[in-house]
Amino acid sequence: MALPRTFFVRDSVTVAQELLGMQLVIRQPGGLRVGRIVETEAYQGPEDLAAHSAGGRRTARTEVMYGEAGHAYVYMIYGIWHCLNVITAAPGVPHGVLLRAVEPVSGIEMPSWGPGLLCRALGVTRSHNGQDLSGNNLRGADLWIQAPRRRAAIRIGRGPRIGVDYAGEWARRPWRFFDQDSPYVSTVSTSARRRALAARAPS
Repeated sequence: MALPRTFFVRDSVTVAQELLGMQLVIRQPGGLRVGRIVETEAYQGPEDLAAHSAGGRRTARTEVMYGEAGHAYVYMIYGIWHCLNVITAAPGVPHGVLLRAVEPVSGIEMPSWGPGLLCRALGVTRSHNGQDLSGNNLRGADLWIQAPRRRAAIRIGRGPRIGVDYAGEWARRPWRFFDQDSPYVSTVSTSARRRALAARAPS
């Protein structure tokens, strides 16, 4: 069941934690691709100097951040990687949550740890920018977030956000949240991920 709009109409730090364990779903020609969200980062513009909306910056690219909660904000970095964010809080308050990693549930065959790999694995592109990810507009939607049938308890870890050193003290805010037991978190070492995935493989 897709999450209601009210789920997203809260501050980004709260939503970033509660998104862990939820499922990101995309409809592709070959069928649905479903990933369990295991890593997020919260951004709280305009005060947050690490946010694209820092200082109230408002451009054609960031306009969606000032709109309704529950919509997708998709942008590119380095000219090759797409990144998917979920807008939170009330209209006019540019908060967002970056989805950093998902654990495959079905239909995902490529690495999905790290925001760029996540989008590549699911097929998220700029064409999804501005889409409603909530249950308010599920009919005909091809990208949404839903609650799993059973949501297991999660040991939530937290730490500073990644790649925002330019933001000074804001870079040290512990607003990255992750499932401590998932090998798909982006900061897990390659060797540890390999061991964890091998242990999960059917014998």
